Amino acid sequence: MKLLIVTAVEEFQKDVLNLFKKANIENFSSSDIDGYKNGSSLLMASNWFSAGKRGSESSLFFSFTEDEHIDTLFNLIKEFNTNLETNNPLKAVVVPIEKFI
Repeated sequence: MKLLIVTAVEEFQKDVLNLFKKANIENFSSSDIDGYKNGSSLLMASNWFSAGKRGSESSLFFSFTEDEHIDTLFNLIKEFNTNLETNNPLKAVVVPIEKFI
């Protein structure tokens, strides 16, 4: 069993849910998050007194799942990302689990 983590901008939330379904990942959790890119122009423009730029509304999904489902999902995400017209690809990581109850 491994921990799968996927992040996506809000516009792709339904797409991620469909990819999870295609990969037979039935049990997962999600959370709304703000995503940021640390570009030099953003860092120079930020200060205590400016309104500051808010992060992109994003989603974080995670699931404790088996390798076979993860492999399928990674292939689906690679295919999804190759067809994007934006600079906001889906991101995914896998973390091994040493113990669980």
